[in-house]
Amino acid sequence: MPSVSEPPVVRVEDVSITYRTSFEKRPTLKDAVVRLGRGQKSVREVQAVKNVSFDVPQGTVLGIVGSNGAGKSTLVRAIAGILPPTSGRIEVRGKVSTLLALGVGFNGAMSGQENVMLGGLAAGYSREEIAAKYEEIAEFAELGDFMEMPMKTYSSGMFSRLAFAVAVHMEPDILLVDEALSAGDAKFKEKAAAKMKSLVEEARTMFLVSHALASITDLCNDAIWLNKGTMMMRGEPSDVVKEYTKFVRVGESAYTLEDM
Repeated sequence: MPSVSEPPVVRVEDVSITYRTSFEKRPTLKDAVVRLGRGQKSVREVQAVKNVSFDVPQGTVLGIVGSNGAGKSTLVRAIAGILPPTSGRIEVRGKVSTLLALGVGFNGAMSGQENVMLGGLAAGYSREEIAAKYEEIAEFAELGDFMEMPMKTYSSGMFSRLAFAVAVHMEPDILLVDEALSAGDAKFKEKAAAKMKSLVEEARTMFLVSHALASITDLCNDAIWLNKGTMMMRGEPSDVVKEYTKFVRVGESAYTLEDM
């Protein structure tokens, strides 16, 4: 585990996040007659994250596991500053780079080269600084002439490669990755994993949300398990994965450990 002598780079204190959603309530026959068949709008509150607290020291690679709807992506988006907590507090020390979904923030009508500039400007870099990084980003993405083509012509794997290249070459103190590597081919996944490990050696901090449990055990040195918004466990990645798979009654099969 990383040293905890320094203040944590991320502190999550008793954080809860609640969504308010509206849906059409199906009327009874009597109500339908009275309301001329119109439905009735109802509001439902969904507590996506419930009273979650943890500290993350510098250099930690924190894996986050859990079933769909567990609150993993919601929590990471809150750490990124995209979603405000309903209650509680999140403190972040350092520059954050996000890779939360394929192509988020990219403009499909613009070329790959133009989107590199767009992503760099959004991260707070000057045009000169981005230009100095461009060749390194383009070489890593391995898209060749496609860098000059609109991104709407890209496959999902090409999106993944460029999105990852931009995120990791912006020298983040904290990198947030949410299932963004799942579309890459085997060669790219291996290259991406090597790059992430090099960032860890530079004492960078990462959050990795993934259903690919092999990635959690291979890349992470710490892990938490969320279930219906509640943190069930934190510990060594192999221990957390074991308890999580036991809980969902599927076991550590080749299927659940596969990078899907």
